[in-house]
Amino acid sequence: MEKTIGRISASSAITEIETPASKSVLNRALVLAATAKGRVDILCGPLCEDTRALLDCLNALGINTQTYSDGIRIEGCGGNIPNANARLDVKSAGTAARFLPALLAFCGGTYEFSASEQMQKRPMEFLRTLERLGATVEYFREREKFPFRLRSEGATKDEAEVNTDVSTQYASALLLAASAAAKPFTLRLTGARTEGSYIAMTLSLLKSFGADFFRKGNAITVSPVRVSPDKFEVESDVSGACYFAAIALLCSRKVLLKRIRRGGLQGDGKFLDLLAQKGLKLQDTQAGLLADGTRAGAFTGFECDFTDFSDQTLTAAALAPFASSPSRLKNVGHTRFQECDRLTAAGYNINALGGRAYVDGNDLVVSPVPLTGGTVTAYGDHRVAMAFAVAGAKTGNVCIDDPSCVNKTFEGFFEQLNRFYR
Repeated sequence: MEKTIGRISASSAITEIETPASKSVLNRALVLAATAKGRVDILCGPLCEDTRALLDCLNALGINTQTYSDGIRIEGCGGNIPNANARLDVKSAGTAARFLPALLAFCGGTYEFSASEQMQKRPMEFLRTLERLGATVEYFREREKFPFRLRSEGATKDEAEVNTDVSTQYASALLLAASAAAKPFTLRLTGARTEGSYIAMTLSLLKSFGADFFRKGNAITVSPVRVSPDKFEVESDVSGACYFAAIALLCSRKVLLKRIRRGGLQGDGKFLDLLAQKGLKLQDTQAGLLADGTRAGAFTGFECDFTDFSDQTLTAAALAPFASSPSRLKNVGHTRFQECDRLTAAGYNINALGGRAYVDGNDLVVSPVPLTGGTVTAYGDHRVAMAFAVAGAKTGNVCIDDPSCVNKTFEGFFEQLNRFYR
């Protein structure tokens, strides 16, 4: 069923927005809690489809989990997976698709992995790294793609190398898995994103869950967990909050992003800083981050490198047609390999809505030609749908062809958007 986005009028009233728990932080915490030495209570907000997919996989592995209104209780297995022979469906969850094969290659066992049709199209060249570490992978269809069977008796080497250009999740997967190993493991990073924010997030969580690490240049050595925490609190999702902050800038509104703070572990906080440079006023309050765009006025185009917060490439693309000067969103070629080819999707939808955009190598170039309306093709990608809902909030008369795809990371997104119309 399609979803039509109406125009949001300027107002000085404050709209309160609540985003789910940060999927990036929460799913890392769940993997670490699953192999922790004892029980861990994870305090968090509402869950999303990706987190539920990971929880289903953990349950299939024999990890006991209990979900409550304010969090999740995990009975850690100490690195000894209860079910060493299991079938796991990661569905469309990218974190589960990377983190679990790495973890199980270290812990050992035989596992059949399946995934959604969308995930089956995404490359998993990372599996070659697991094979070099001693795992055996049997592909049921295409090589280096789901579905497959993974067999392992544990990692046979104590070091590996990963290129960060396509995805830093591969590096995070090995770092998380190493915390459950019997001895220290060294990961050598190559590529352009060795200092990426998601790697920094993973290292921070390793420390929180009792795993020591030492970094020298691009080599990171992780030691096994010694003592696990009893509790861990997960931040609300900054990525989801960015869409509403963008609406505040674009539509001259005030938005209270509940339980969001500047700083923190999430790399997309850098996009909020970028919006502040465009005139959005940000203020930390006891309840959350107040984003005030009522006095922002016109803003210049985006001429910056999106490498380290590329999930917001589409949000910037949706804002760019309304800027006063051209935009070039730089170094986002790797987004071609995410839920869809996001570079192509951004250019196509801007043009379909009356704007002007084109892909130039690994950059997206957008002219300052305001959008007029039309139908957004989401390509089944949650971020395409949410980003172009932002454009719809300015123009009205924008129809999202597949609104349900937002449930992957933000169930209730459109219900939150409806708060602007009350």
